Amino acid sequence: MLEKELLNQLIGVVYDTLGGIQMSGRHSSANFTTAVVVGVAVTAVAGVAVAVAVGGTGFLSDRGPFRKRWRRRRHHPLTQQQWEDFFGDEGRLSNNSTEKLIHKVRWGGIEPGIRAQVWPFLLGIYEIDSTEAERKEQDAKLRKEYEKIRSYCQEIKQSLTSRREGEHQQDGMEEQEEEEHKLMPFSESQIEAFSSINDGSAFWKKGPKALDDIVTWQRIIRLDAVRMNAEWVPYSPSQANVSDEETSKVARKAGLSDDEHLETCRRYHAARLVSILEAYALYDPDTGYCQGMSDLLSPFVALMDDDHQAFWCFVSFMRTARHNFRLDEVGIRRQLNGTSDIIRVADPELYDHLVKIKAEDCTFVYRMVVVLFRRELTFEQTICLWEVIWADSTAMRTGKGVGEAQKKKKAPPTNDLLLYTIAAAVCRRRKFIMENCKGMDELLRECNAMAGTLDVWQMLDDARELVSRVHGRRPETPT
Repeated sequence: MLEKELLNQLIGVVYDTLGGIQMSGRHSSANFTTAVVVGVAVTAVAGVAVAVAVGGTGFLSDRGPFRKRWRRRRHHPLTQQQWEDFFGDEGRLSNNSTEKLIHKVRWGGIEPGIRAQVWPFLLGIYEIDSTEAERKEQDAKLRKEYEKIRSYCQEIKQSLTSRREGEHQQDGMEEQEEEEHKLMPFSESQIEAFSSINDGSAFWKKGPKALDDIVTWQRIIRLDAVRMNAEWVPYSPSQANVSDEETSKVARKAGLSDDEHLETCRRYHAARLVSILEAYALYDPDTGYCQGMSDLLSPFVALMDDDHQAFWCFVSFMRTARHNFRLDEVGIRRQLNGTSDIIRVADPELYDHLVKIKAEDCTFVYRMVVVLFRRELTFEQTICLWEVIWADSTAMRTGKGVGEAQKKKKAPPTNDLLLYTIAAAVCRRRKFIMENCKGMDELLRECNAMAGTLDVWQMLDDARELVSRVHGRRPETPT
């Protein structure tokens, strides 16, 4: 099996080298040279294959499971005009337009100026076949719900402030009084209201422990928010030019302090992050807040001027990503196992090497899984990757976009595109890994060194090729 695969790879190298040369009927000197080169190359291929068969060292290809070196370029992204043309009567996407929309995003992404309009469709905030009137109604409903959650956040903040002020006046309290003071500083009606959010009653039954969690989340959220860099600024001109007055207003409302050292636009961005992350922690208290979530939210805040839209898009995004922040790491392990399985099927030789160095669990790509390449790619490339992943998920969820892929003989959509992309990035470095990585430390260094060197469209092209090769030979990773 290994010998056959190696022979196929070497033949591919020969054809790549000689690609484009046409053999004519005349025996010109050029054709004679070509014939000689082909003969020598084929003889070399056969010789190396024989060497492998009898136990020789063989030849390590850097191509691995990929049939060709990457030559394709990104397709044209979805434009404003195309987006507007997709809508028909009542502001509804037709079936044909939906297929084309999903296909367009899957293979070319979206122009920056219309991302805030398209993302709610890809993330399921709006039904894919909704009318304009239905979307307006849904938007008003979601705005009202977000404002209610934020009002609860303010109530909690005020109660905690009152409790802290009270603690300063409680010197000399007897032990029993101190224990009573530690009880929840909320009325039963407040707790009932908080519990009504996304069925969070189990969290609030934890009593004072729930309060401790909230205090911890608030502290870490503020620390992470003010540390965010300004890479998002070119993608949000309106927020980049926000006034000092508006920034101070938003910062006060978020209760953000220790941010005076930041420039105005970064203070504004940090304040919005705080408000939305606090709301999310209250909406999903089982997840709460963990470091890294601010990096995932930042693109939504940058590209969406309305907090409620950024919040609900983030909620939809986190329906899958929230499993990355579970303390038991079950979600992470499931995805690492899925990545390992893709490499095993697509590149058995590389997988055998990973087994040999006890790295087949793929923990060396842990960071790529947790924050979805946010550390490895630029801001723009991260967004491109995410929206292509969402387009695949939309095709799987709605059943639309699949026909367009079949018609154009493209790789089918999958819910595991992130895992295929990670596997593709690893397989592209197979030669270096197999020659130089003798343990987990070397693998981790190599993966960390990928940051800033990856081309997202090459990775996606490679990932699609892996999908075509592996699809049907392994089950989809459970969500």
